Amino acid sequence: MDDESEKIYEVQPHRLRIRELPRALRPREEFERLGAQGVSDTVLLALLLRTGTVERNVVEVAQTMLAHFGSLTALAKAPIKAIQKIEGVGPVKAQMIQAALELAQRLSRESVGRNPLVRGPEQAAAVLRERARVLDREVLWALFLNRKSELICEPQQLSEGTFSSSLVDPRVIFKEALERAAHAVILLHNHPSGDPTPSEQDINITKQLIDAGRIMDIRLLDHVVLGRRREGQASDFVSLREAGLVEFC
Repeated sequence: MDDESEKIYEVQPHRLRIRELPRALRPREEFERLGAQGVSDTVLLALLLRTGTVERNVVEVAQTMLAHFGSLTALAKAPIKAIQKIEGVGPVKAQMIQAALELAQRLSRESVGRNPLVRGPEQAAAVLRERARVLDREVLWALFLNRKSELICEPQQLSEGTFSSSLVDPRVIFKEALERAAHAVILLHNHPSGDPTPSEQDINITKQLIDAGRIMDIRLLDHVVLGRRREGQASDFVSLREAGLVEFC
């Protein structure tokens, strides 16, 4: 018997279609039974995708996508073309996934409130935590506060790229503060690596900005570095003030 004849009798693995799965394991039925908060990321993603391929059911496509990117955070960072490379995910499905993740981002920003009180680093971090989590580059923001420690406007993005003295202009920061009649400023920037440990450069630039603020009679209250919570870490951010790394006003 030649090789071609042997191939005819090879046993092909049978892949279950969604309707062949036990009813309790089908995404829609599982969602109805457990609710949105009770189901896995795979099930939620499968519901967005709706259909799979001839070779893979929608649950398998969702599992493949999560395994490929490693986490929802990484998926949220991924460009749309990278999402489309997953077998079974075309332009429309990729757009739906990005739209859902963007809605989650907007919801998190909305939940902070329009003029939240910012009286400590945890409250400052909460304003930008979700926005910073999906960034793959460093971004510097300023929170402008009134005398009641209320945020008086949307966080202002000051620079993008490596956090350095060449990209951080004190005149821009404090000009914005004066125009908004801000009483104080809190700076935040993210570390895309996820490690919020401040660098020597972070510390030195902060000292320069404190001195500039004194001249303008505007207090720089803190500089918060955002990362991601990891095993063994107490928090996903570091406050330079709280850590005693810089002497603030």
